[in-house]
Amino acid sequence: MKTKVISRVVAAFIMTQPLCFLRHTKRKKDGKEHRYWSIVENRRIGGGRVVQRPLLYLGEINDSQELAWRKSVAILEEGALQPRTRSLFPEDRCEGLLPDASIVRLRLNELRLCRPRQWGGCWLALSLWRELELDCFWGGRLPPSRKGTRWDRVLLLLATYRLLAPGSEWRLHREWFERSAMADLLGEDLGLAEIHKLYRCHDRLLEHKQALFDHLVGRWRDLFNISFDVLLYDLTSTYFEADPPFAESDKRRHGYSRDHRPDCVQVVIALVVTPEGLPLAYEVLPGNTADNTTLRDFLARIERQYGKARRIWLMDRGIPTEVVLAEMRGSDPPVQYLVGTPKGRLTRLEKDLLAKALAAGRPGVRVKLLPRDGELYVFADSANRVAKERAMRRRQLKWLWARLKQLSMMALSPRGIADEARRCPSPCPSRVAPGRHRGSA
Repeated sequence: MKTKVISRVVAAFIMTQPLCFLRHTKRKKDGKEHRYWSIVENRRIGGGRVVQRPLLYLGEINDSQELAWRKSVAILEEGALQPRTRSLFPEDRCEGLLPDASIVRLRLNELRLCRPRQWGGCWLALSLWRELELDCFWGGRLPPSRKGTRWDRVLLLLATYRLLAPGSEWRLHREWFERSAMADLLGEDLGLAEIHKLYRCHDRLLEHKQALFDHLVGRWRDLFNISFDVLLYDLTSTYFEADPPFAESDKRRHGYSRDHRPDCVQVVIALVVTPEGLPLAYEVLPGNTADNTTLRDFLARIERQYGKARRIWLMDRGIPTEVVLAEMRGSDPPVQYLVGTPKGRLTRLEKDLLAKALAAGRPGVRVKLLPRDGELYVFADSANRVAKERAMRRRQLKWLWARLKQLSMMALSPRGIADEARRCPSPCPSRVAPGRHRGSA
């Protein structure tokens, strides 16, 4: 029954694509071989080659279901008709015409739009690509392969996809390329979005990383007159559901998990951006890298790449150490910074801050300024932040009050208490990887 229902769903695909067929892939798992099935179609691309495009993923099916699918596909293919040229006339303008089998009465009020494609966004992305002169930049660094693969156009397709509808390469290959006008704008076919090309393109970009940043900074400076006086530096992480151990050079390690997944390995990503969101540098670091060990290298990298200048760095308080801050103050020219004050030091400054009066900064923000030991401490009082924290505490209080009322209504019998204990076990303290903590310098 399940096979018949799904057959009706994909009947339209198979009727319009007579080259559909079943394809399976094999995978060994726990010592047992599994076969996963899909309905695919053959699409002819440039050079006389044929690629396979998945239409429907069936998963792992048994032998009887496989035979049913093969019979359904065969029947639908057998009934496919050859295309014919027909004359189209609106339904209200067919009077006086001789009966002809080639004339089709067209109901304009029942017209439907088939295979719409996104055009405006793709055209804009292509225009931005050319305005940044990335077509010339990558044209010389990603030449066509011996088989004729235009890697620069594959990269343009990936960049446009990230800009308009970010997702996985598999989704780009299976869905998005057919729904976009990239094939029409580039004069390409489905061969441009082959899944293996999308994955392999990334490996060809890493060696041009430094040159790409130099090129983009130059174009941004020419187009927007950006001076890069204020830089934002932060770190994030992404985890992998994989089983260690890995090779010695692998960067996937256990560390402090910002995603609350200490059971998974991860990598740390450090990024420097301008207030406008333009990235200047990034680096992928091992997953057990401490935040306060990364700043010195990035200071040297930005100075080496963009020259010495009076810049202001904005960071969280856990990133710099006192030694690095002293080096920033003593450099020539001095590197200024705005960083959160460690909580332990706020206790020593509390008495002096209470004696200061709040002054208006910008609408909704009042500040106190306290010069001390060659640094300027800024105490900010934000009305929006106060309202946000109160709302968070109010939401938590409502949940606790509702839970308390629920417990009070329960019958305090031994069975009720035992059921509640099993449903809400005692919390366990979170684990932190050895030698890694959030900390505050």
